[in-house]
Amino acid sequence: MPDKPAILLVEDEPKMRRLLELQLADEGFVAQTAPDAELGLQMLSKQPYDLVVTDFKLPGMSGLDFLQAAKRIDANLPVIVMTAYGTVESAVEAMKAGASDYVLKPFSLAELILVIRKELDSKHLRDENRSLREALGLKYKYDNIIAQSEKMQAVLRLAERVAPTNATLLIGGESGVGKDLIARAIHHHSQRASGPFIKINSTAIPETLLESELFGYEKGAFSGATASKPGKFELADKGTLFLDEIGDIPAAIQVKLLRVLQEREFERLGGTKTLKVDVRLIAATNRDLRAALEEGTFREDLYYRLNVVAIDIPPLREHKEDIPGLVDFFLEKYAREMNKPAAKISPQALKLLMEFHWPGNIRELENVIQRAVTLSEGPVIEPSDIQLDIAAAKATGAAANHFLPPGMTLDQWEEEAIREALRRADGNKSQAARLLGLSRNALRYRLSQMGVPDPEKDSE
Repeated sequence: MPDKPAILLVEDEPKMRRLLELQLADEGFVAQTAPDAELGLQMLSKQPYDLVVTDFKLPGMSGLDFLQAAKRIDANLPVIVMTAYGTVESAVEAMKAGASDYVLKPFSLAELILVIRKELDSKHLRDENRSLREALGLKYKYDNIIAQSEKMQAVLRLAERVAPTNATLLIGGESGVGKDLIARAIHHHSQRASGPFIKINSTAIPETLLESELFGYEKGAFSGATASKPGKFELADKGTLFLDEIGDIPAAIQVKLLRVLQEREFERLGGTKTLKVDVRLIAATNRDLRAALEEGTFREDLYYRLNVVAIDIPPLREHKEDIPGLVDFFLEKYAREMNKPAAKISPQALKLLMEFHWPGNIRELENVIQRAVTLSEGPVIEPSDIQLDIAAAKATGAAANHFLPPGMTLDQWEEEAIREALRRADGNKSQAARLLGLSRNALRYRLSQMGVPDPEKDSE
């Protein structure tokens, strides 16, 4: 059973402190408390914690001073700040000082637990990737990135060169290639590393709300706006704003975005006060923005403002030599999460992964490995544990006007179809043969050619 995460709670109000302590214990955490910042720092210096939750307003040393001191003890320690609803500016100040996230009082306990789990998951992933990177001994060492191939090393070389600058970046690539990981790596290797890294996906937010998410709003700006709220640009001040799927931003917001890039200023929705920000923008897209220019859906002046430096991440099928390292990483990650023995992958299963087209890229590979670890009955992942989305790969290949997905031979495609039929038939060879339009003997012959064992007693 893995150790329970240790959380330090710094809160001066006794009843709130006790309530949160009990709730954290009920959620499976080891919670220790301190009534003030001074005692909290003493506790931090004596033992490690996985995460800190602190009130912004504390007696003696303020919550902000405590946050900064805690970061000096452990720069990678996630800190969540609790602040009163009417003092949102305090939360912004805390984010600039290195807070991982904040919650506004009054908050629900469920909301706090959700934020805590999110930050612990992020820390766990960063720690795992740091260890794996050291084990692999990569030349360019970036958090969350496994890249031994020359194509990905070229991407990291470019990232290494632009990270210390303040240049606006445009990262291109298909969905699932890891654009957000490259953006985070650039931020953490930049002069803004001590500042916030704020991410927003424009497609995940309704168009009517996107402007207020980016630029914030003033009290009374619209129905339901009972208090002012800062936008992502304010939260990212002195840091980096990662704007994903920028090709889908509406034209009206493109104008306001262009002004921020040119003049470093904007107004909140419903406000008249001009706000100045110091933000580095990293944008990403899986669309061809040049085609969007020709269609008139994307502003040309904004495009050239964004495209100061372009980084294009290749799809996984173009750097398959990275698959073994990625597989080992995901196997270790999910075996630990599921409290299973350290998983290995058989040569046959790895061959299956190396030969697949991967329309969903690294994200799809991770999902396949997670499912394999979940369903496997032993410590070795076999071909029968691997479930690939043949239909998606076929559609991708057809869209590119290929009879087969690029990089796949007819024999490989046939093997994939046979394995998929067996999976759908739960291993029943007669049923799988019917799905394929083959006789049972013809299927058994093909399986023998593939090296798949045919036990004497076959479940029918």
